[in-house]
Amino acid sequence: MKKLHLLASVTAMLAVLTLAGCNSQEAEPQMQMPPLPIDVAQVAFQEVQSWHTYTTRLESPQRVILMPRVSGVVESIAFTEGQTVQQGDALFQIDPRPFQAVVDRLRAQILAGEAALEEAINREKRALNLGKSSAISIEQVESRSADSKQRKAELLALKAQLDSALLDLEFTSVKSPITGVISRAEITEGNNVIANQSVLTNIVSNDEMYAYFDIDERTWNSDFAKVTSNTPLPVTLTLAGNTKRQYQGHIDFVDNAVNASTGTIRVRATFDNHTQERALKAGSFARLKLASTDVEKHILVPDRAIGTDLKNRFVLTIGEDNTVQYRQVTAGERYGQYRVITDGLNPQDNIAVNGPAKVFPGMVISPRNVTLDLSAVALTVDPATADTLAAVR
Repeated sequence: MKKLHLLASVTAMLAVLTLAGCNSQEAEPQMQMPPLPIDVAQVAFQEVQSWHTYTTRLESPQRVILMPRVSGVVESIAFTEGQTVQQGDALFQIDPRPFQAVVDRLRAQILAGEAALEEAINREKRALNLGKSSAISIEQVESRSADSKQRKAELLALKAQLDSALLDLEFTSVKSPITGVISRAEITEGNNVIANQSVLTNIVSNDEMYAYFDIDERTWNSDFAKVTSNTPLPVTLTLAGNTKRQYQGHIDFVDNAVNASTGTIRVRATFDNHTQERALKAGSFARLKLASTDVEKHILVPDRAIGTDLKNRFVLTIGEDNTVQYRQVTAGERYGQYRVITDGLNPQDNIAVNGPAKVFPGMVISPRNVTLDLSAVALTVDPATADTLAAVR
């Protein structure tokens, strides 16, 4: 009896388990999750230019290390450190009294020389008249003629010394040779300076700023071969610490040869500092950005839409049945938050905008259509400079 009772219990348990399994299978279709809504957009297909970035230090077109032309004691300083000075402004005054004394002495010697010359000329005239009647010898006539020429030469030498002394006197007032911003005074009042050795200060012009940089010859030949000094190419500059503000300039110099040692060509961009509120300073670190002269149409996708698996880059596309598909791609240049796709996509393809963050190949989704907004992305040169670029192309 006990065996029959145990067998009945086991049979009942199996029946319960079987019934539970049937109920689970029947309930499964009711718990299936709906397709996941995913942002989907058609790829952008727009004209772009290849952008190139270079770094450099700004240079002033003119920089003068100011030194005195005469030696002496600094008597006064006539400028405010850090201010803008004009060409010809007096900056330092060296004690002029020793040089004035030299000028006065030479002027006195010239007066004496003029008197001596006048006397020598009169003696020569009398000798010539007496020589006609043989009242004096020919030797005496020649001696007086030579004496007259000697006095004339001595007078010319004194006048040349006076010119030099007047220059030295003028150089005691040290003037600005250029218009620009002056630095601090390296030598103050009361100190002695030595001609062409003592550094008084330095001045840099700031109406324009130069930015020299080197472009490798492969890039030059592919993107900038048509650029010359006569066809200025627009350049955008940003300063360290203030990347939001951009300064506009243009290339105005291309070197006449490729540097064989480095395989690069030297190029210069010029920036008008008048219109930049003189914010550009010599020596500043700058990042330059310039576009190639060729405009081409390319496919662009959000950078976040690109995934990576080991060595390949891929984009998830959406098929007609809303199935996610794996598409290997080749990525190109970046423009803001967007990236050029040079191979792997067609202009009609739809992609998962946010990439493989929530989806995977083979997954069925519920597409949520969005539009890629590239209005704030600089894909080509600004229209304001389009005419300049067109001239280059």
